[in-house]
Amino acid sequence: MPVHLQTAIENLKKKILSLSAVVEENFQDSVKSISSRDYELAQKVIEKDVEIDTLEVELEEECLKILALHQPVAIDLRFIIAVLKINNDLERIGDEAVNIAERGAFLATRGPVGIEFSFDEMSRKVQFMLQRSLDALVHLDPEIARKVCALDDEVDEMNHGFFVKVKEAIRKDLTNIDSLVHILGISRHLERIADHATNIAEDVIYMIEGIIARHHLKDYTLRSPRKSSME
Repeated sequence: MPVHLQTAIENLKKKILSLSAVVEENFQDSVKSISSRDYELAQKVIEKDVEIDTLEVELEEECLKILALHQPVAIDLRFIIAVLKINNDLERIGDEAVNIAERGAFLATRGPVGIEFSFDEMSRKVQFMLQRSLDALVHLDPEIARKVCALDDEVDEMNHGFFVKVKEAIRKDLTNIDSLVHILGISRHLERIADHATNIAEDVIYMIEGIIARHHLKDYTLRSPRKSSME
């Protein structure tokens, strides 16, 4: 690999890791704003989205610059393509964190809905998926990436569970329907973040192995349906 291209790729790695750190922190704060009913923290998450958008644009421009100046091939080309796609998923995760924070800000101004809704387990699993997908990127480990993909179905099941619970709550009492709709929305946004973490993991597999994984991962038996993959 030419020295200039190697330097450019190393700088690209630093930029994608910087963006991922900011996105992960904002996601964590968005979830905290719900559990603590912290309106100010929710607003902080919303305001920080501007920084994420700026970093995303800078990273995309850097990728396009490398493609134009160095015309990379093989693994280097796959890496840059993967970074472009991961960059987009990280920005979307940032958007979903804002959506969670906005709903958290609304719920912070309302009273209890009469039924216990805890996002702790779901948010921990989603956060684990995001962390591990980024670990797979840092360590270039396709096996970590595959395990992330295997967790996606578990999050989908949790989201469906929230849908059933909210539907039952609305049937029993219409007075809290606005809050209940926001609660359902939080579950949906968490599920979407899990989808984006899965996309990142699939892109890591593509970067390392040259395999477009989204149509093949279902063939891997990575977990028992009755046991969490986090164990």
